[in-house]
Amino acid sequence: MTVLLWILGILAVPTLIFILWMAWVFAKAYVKASRSPGAEDGDGGNRSEAAEKFGLLPPERQNTDHAAPLPADWAAALSAVRGGEWRPAADLLRGIGRDWERRSAAAVLLAERAAEDDTWLLDWETEHPDDPDAAVLRARSTVILAWRIRGAQRANHTTQEQFEGFHRMLARSREEIARAAALNPDDPTPYITEIWVALGLGYPNSEMDKLWTELTARAPHHYEAHFSALQYWCAKWRGSERLATEFAERAAADAPLGSLLTALPLIAHYEHDESEDSAVDRTPEMVARVDAALADAAAADPAHPRLPELRHLLAYYLSLQDRDEAALEQFKLVDGYVNALPWRYRGDMADYYCGVRDASAAAVAASAEPTA
Repeated sequence: MTVLLWILGILAVPTLIFILWMAWVFAKAYVKASRSPGAEDGDGGNRSEAAEKFGLLPPERQNTDHAAPLPADWAAALSAVRGGEWRPAADLLRGIGRDWERRSAAAVLLAERAAEDDTWLLDWETEHPDDPDAAVLRARSTVILAWRIRGAQRANHTTQEQFEGFHRMLARSREEIARAAALNPDDPTPYITEIWVALGLGYPNSEMDKLWTELTARAPHHYEAHFSALQYWCAKWRGSERLATEFAERAAADAPLGSLLTALPLIAHYEHDESEDSAVDRTPEMVARVDAALADAAAADPAHPRLPELRHLLAYYLSLQDRDEAALEQFKLVDGYVNALPWRYRGDMADYYCGVRDASAAAVAASAEPTA
């Protein structure tokens, strides 16, 4: 009898190992599904309830135009240009002065409006033909318009007519960029604008290096400049995963705390991550990157125009790393606005955001419940 039990025990070991392996696979799949934005599961209602208890907003109340609320004077200037009045925009840029981070961020928003309807900008240029602020908006709006003509589809879904208009507008913008740079020689904003020309026209790496030298001579740790350059070095444009990661790591290592450039390694990882397994987001290297970005965000100027973008990335990766309390803290700071990575790459931006957010909210709520 003892021998029979011993034999049965030996035979049971592979079965037990298989059962444990299947349990591990199921648990891993469950975690992946539970963290997967937009995942269809039966617990969505409970998650939404948990998020609501924390004061977080449902998908239909998320602003998909911005990453955070706009400062009052920025919102007023945008409202004015929609009504055809350029002077509040001129006052805004004049008041920002040499704060290059704010200048480039405000210029993008105003230039987007000019790309839709430039009547107000034409009036400004007529009254002040050599105004460097108007010139920088003209250059940026032309580049934005070029990219709108191209569209967001891959090359095989883009028509020849779109490509011709795209390249024609980008070529025109180079003269406008050069003029804006000449009118305000210290301003890095025209050079940031040209990075998006470099992507579209396919500048060789050597020409991009020259552009980068000019830009960093004016603003060595500029967030938007580095974000834009990182796009150039990504595999989907003019670089590779290795070149993008090296650029990102080098920039983050060289930047002072509070510059927010620790976002770059996270962005480089996100841009090249084709895995469906969130384990790649929980490696010691990724945990260290998130920790560095947390310290960077804590040291940053609370009014830094790009700080909310880093907080969105932090919320995402903290959630994937099951660091739910820390993730929820970041979600609370940005909730209501979702036009930021990683959400903006999705058509269902608000749902995608809420799917990840609600998973963390539910996890925090569950951990706070008393155990039986």
